[in-house]
Amino acid sequence: MSVSQEVAETTALKALAWLVNNEEVCSVFLGSTGASVEDLRARAAEPDFLGSVLEFITMDDAWVVDFCDSNALAYEVPMMAAATLLGTARMHWT
Repeated sequence: MSVSQEVAETTALKALAWLVNNEEVCSVFLGSTGASVEDLRARAAEPDFLGSVLEFITMDDAWVVDFCDSNALAYEVPMMAAATLLGTARMHWT
């Protein structure tokens, strides 16, 4: 199952907004990725960056639930959107 590029990008932009508005999770994202607040603004239109935001959120079930509940999304949508945006760059071999 997958989502369209448009749905993936819209979901990712919502995820970025959720991240920015969640100070605790945003600081974890910035610390773990090395991104800066300026990067959040400057790279908001880049599918790879947006995919990395989604991939980060999917690392924690509580984040997924909070993000999805606050945006009326099914819990599997962030993972599907990340797969669409990242394509083969997201392949896991384990």
